[in-house]
Amino acid sequence: MTLHLMSHTLCPYVQRASISMFEKGVPFERTDIDLANKPDWFLALSPLGKTPVLSHDQRPIFESVAILEYLEDTQPLPLHPSDPMARAQHRGWIEFGSSILNDIGGFYSAGDVDAFDQKVAVLNKKLTQLEEQLGDGPFFAGRDFSLVDVVFGPVFRYFDTFDEIGDFGILTGKAKVQAWRKELAARPSIKQAVSEQYPDLLRAFLLKRDSHLSSLMKLKTAGD
Repeated sequence: MTLHLMSHTLCPYVQRASISMFEKGVPFERTDIDLANKPDWFLALSPLGKTPVLSHDQRPIFESVAILEYLEDTQPLPLHPSDPMARAQHRGWIEFGSSILNDIGGFYSAGDVDAFDQKVAVLNKKLTQLEEQLGDGPFFAGRDFSLVDVVFGPVFRYFDTFDEIGDFGILTGKAKVQAWRKELAARPSIKQAVSEQYPDLLRAFLLKRDSHLSSLMKLKTAGD
């Protein structure tokens, strides 16, 4: 049986699928797609024209949450808790992580300082909610690495690059979130989910956004 992941080099949703398969020790093939020039064969597999798509024995599954659930159903080393209540709660926090990714997109796309500040405030509020939810760690649910951790690894990876641009105060005073972020960054599966070129590719992507953040990046470069 062959697992084949259709990918994009920067897509955080693709990273979810990769992290899950690395955690489960499942071999898979990976093909990067140019989303600006999508091949017809890819569009035939992805009704929404988005990554990720996971093909298993040449049968496609699209949307990252569906892929994660399929891997839970078919592959070893489950990452969901066995208790139905805990599992349902984790699914809710996975959706919360997806909403933060949408806010991050708004953050780096904001065209002016007012819109930018609004997104900073939204991210600050949501990460405060997350801070209040976390326990003693090291992971979301304590000592067990779960699908919630899979989802937040790619979320926190963005902040590695954002921190190089400036201190926006989004993670200030959130000691539990910061400790969780550090733990996830050191996790081999999360490291392996992107290429060594990822930071450079992300910086180049952000610079092309013609946004307030890209303006700050250009000012920082000029100042350096």
